[in-house]
Amino acid sequence: MRTPIVAGNWKMNLGYKEATYFVQKLAWLLRDAHFDYSSCEVVITPPFTSIRSVQVLVKADDLRIQYGAQTVSVTSQGAFTGDISADMLSEMGCKYVIVGHSERRKYHPDDDANLVDQVRAVLAAGMRPILCVGEGITERRRGIELNYAVGQVDDITRDLGKEEAEQVIVAYEPVWAIGTGLVATPQSAQDAAHAIRQHFTSVYGAQTGQKVPILYGGSVSSKNATDLMNQAHDVDGFLVGGASLDPEEFATIIRLTQKAAHQRSSSRS
Repeated sequence: MRTPIVAGNWKMNLGYKEATYFVQKLAWLLRDAHFDYSSCEVVITPPFTSIRSVQVLVKADDLRIQYGAQTVSVTSQGAFTGDISADMLSEMGCKYVIVGHSERRKYHPDDDANLVDQVRAVLAAGMRPILCVGEGITERRRGIELNYAVGQVDDITRDLGKEEAEQVIVAYEPVWAIGTGLVATPQSAQDAAHAIRQHFTSVYGAQTGQKVPILYGGSVSSKNATDLMNQAHDVDGFLVGGASLDPEEFATIIRLTQKAAHQRSSSRS
C-alpha cells in the first residue's frame, strides 16, 4: 500500500511568525487527536522566507511534520539573482519541492524544458518533486483532459530512469478547479489518476506504476476529502491550497485522509 500524503501549498502567504504559529497549532491538533504519522505523510510548503522558521521549530520540538518548497532553480549556484538552488533547500531540511504548479506555468517561464531540469535538480539533491499537471477549461470542453494531463507527465518524466521515476509524486490539479471552489468529481479525479498510473506502468512496469503516489488538488476541503478518497482509489492524498492556511481545517483534511486510507486498506485485506 502507498502511504497517503497530504501536502499544503501556502503560496505567497504566512510570514515567518505566522508560519511558526501555524506549525505549533497543527502539531498540537494532530497530537491531541493521537495522529499516527506513519500512516499518512504530512507536508507543508511555506514561502522561502518562512522555511527556516519551520526548520528550527520542527527540529527543536522533534516534530514529524515534513516541509518543502514551492519551486526551485535549475542552477546550483552563481549569478542568478533571486534564485534558490535545490542544494540550498536540501541543506535546510526540505524533503519535497513543488514543480510545475499552474501558477508558476502561467506567471513565470516554467515551460516543460525548464521543469525537466527542475525535477532533475530536486532528485539530485535527494528530495522528491511534487509534479503538478492538469488541464484548463478549454481542454476539458474538448474532451482531451486525460491525454493532456498524461502528456504533461510524459513530457517531463520521459528521460528519467526507473528509480528516479519512483521518487516522483504527481499532483493532478485541473486548472479550472484551483481557487475557484469548483471540484472535479471523484470519478473525474479517479479517471485522471488511473490514466497517469497506467502511463507509469506502461513506461516503467507495474511495480513502478503501483509505487508512484498520485495526489489530487483543486479546492480540496474537509467537505470533499472523504468522498474523493473513498471513490477515487488511485488518488493517494491531496495537494491543498487555500484550506492549508487554516491549521484546524488542514488538520481535519489530514485526519479524514488517514481514516479513508485505512478503510481502503482494510477493505482490500
